[in-house]
Amino acid sequence: MSLDQTAAIGGMKRVQFAVTYPDRFVHPLQRRLMESTPLARAELLMWSPTDDATTLFWCDGDRAATEQLVAGLDSLLVHTAVDVSDGTCVFLRQADYEFAPAILETIADAAVIFLPPVIFLETGEVQFEAVGEPAALSTFYENLSELGAVTVEQVHEFERRSTPSALTDRQRAALEAAVSVGYYEVPRDGTVADVAGILECASSTAGELLRKAERAVVTGFLERQ
Repeated sequence: MSLDQTAAIGGMKRVQFAVTYPDRFVHPLQRRLMESTPLARAELLMWSPTDDATTLFWCDGDRAATEQLVAGLDSLLVHTAVDVSDGTCVFLRQADYEFAPAILETIADAAVIFLPPVIFLETGEVQFEAVGEPAALSTFYENLSELGAVTVEQVHEFERRSTPSALTDRQRAALEAAVSVGYYEVPRDGTVADVAGILECASSTAGELLRKAERAVVTGFLERQ
């Protein structure tokens, strides 16, 4: 269901957006992701609700690559990187969030709520979710479209518990591909790259599909308990 189809329907919606900004609006961290590091993906997991620009990122690479990514941020004050099983988490404290003023104004004026994570990809695309009434989401979409190329990836009814547990066709295909290449074997035989090869997409896209599918399956299981 699209935003146009939901605009006249009451209730709350949860919408996944993807946007590609022109160069002048690209966040410095994403610009470095696109140009100077072996990383393909960085996820903004949490951010401070105050003027203190403190954030928690996850990156799909080792500590050295992650520190290389953040080291060139002009506003960086302090950072701490921590190894995790599927990449590196890094706490950042900056003098400024470094988002373009036009983007911050659009976000501030929106009558919707934004949910973590905000996903930065090496392709230049930014992905995120927002919750609100259909009319407010449509207005936000129109305003954001003046700043970049925006796509509505998914529209769900908003649920108080976590992300809706239904799998999309693409997420189901990713799980089936992962099983076929031995990705869930112990020890693991297949890789995300193998899954990407079957789906004919980038490894970063395959990894995202798997993470969302796994989250949906686990959430659905726990909600039935």
